[in-house]
Amino acid sequence: MSLKSRRPPYLPFLDGVPRFQPGLSPIPLAHWVSPDTESAAWLRDKCLILKMMRANVAAGDLNGAAAEELLPLIMTATGAVPHQNMPTDLEEAASLVSDDLCVLEATRPGDWRLTAGVLCAPTFWTLPERIGLDLGGLHGPVPGGDPGLAARVSRVFTGLKPDVVLERFNWTVQTSEKRYTPDRPGVSGKRVEDLHLRIERQTIRKLPSTQAVVFTIRVSVDPLLPILADPGTREAFEDAWLGAAPEVRRYKHWAELEPLVSQACRMSGR
Repeated sequence: MSLKSRRPPYLPFLDGVPRFQPGLSPIPLAHWVSPDTESAAWLRDKCLILKMMRANVAAGDLNGAAAEELLPLIMTATGAVPHQNMPTDLEEAASLVSDDLCVLEATRPGDWRLTAGVLCAPTFWTLPERIGLDLGGLHGPVPGGDPGLAARVSRVFTGLKPDVVLERFNWTVQTSEKRYTPDRPGVSGKRVEDLHLRIERQTIRKLPSTQAVVFTIRVSVDPLLPILADPGTREAFEDAWLGAAPEVRRYKHWAELEPLVSQACRMSGR
């Protein structure tokens, strides 16, 4: 199925306006990284990016104890074995799923830091600039992120039980079909047909042995106009888009996109 005709696997705006609270919900362990809705569209390109742009998308202790523990869990969850000849355990694990994989560890109680990661579909940031940061540093750019959000996330990480998987979603609109977007795509010269809904499906899971937390990020990118063709879906999107708090809209740079998004909604409503 082409991206132009498929229904996106997730439409988080149906649940209301975007917020920056953790908003985590438990899901069955079997649904941690499976089914992988994006593997056919993305996994091959992801592995190419990882091989050709490794310095930009892989960083930290890629062969550490947490990565070593994670690899067989990914293999069991996917039923697949590595075949890309990646140089480290974390890269081998990342080659089996469309999800990006970030490892956070606490050498001191509550001091969770990003110690390793593979990030081939970044939403306007890069892994090398954030590796080693604590939760305050990682969430600092987010409105209410430090210390409020960081403290709440730290408590969640610390209290998380092994084999419990928590899930949340984040979304925005961008003027590009690309998933590898270390920089935010611009709007100059773009048409309404260039608008795409970008959704992050995020999970966290604590590894039983090392007690590291694995943060997965699965990105889907779909043309916006077909999504808005359904009247009920369009109404929910408009409510979420217009109803987002001003600080959320500023953080997501939605003012820049407003003319194109408004045009898309009008076109879809004819």
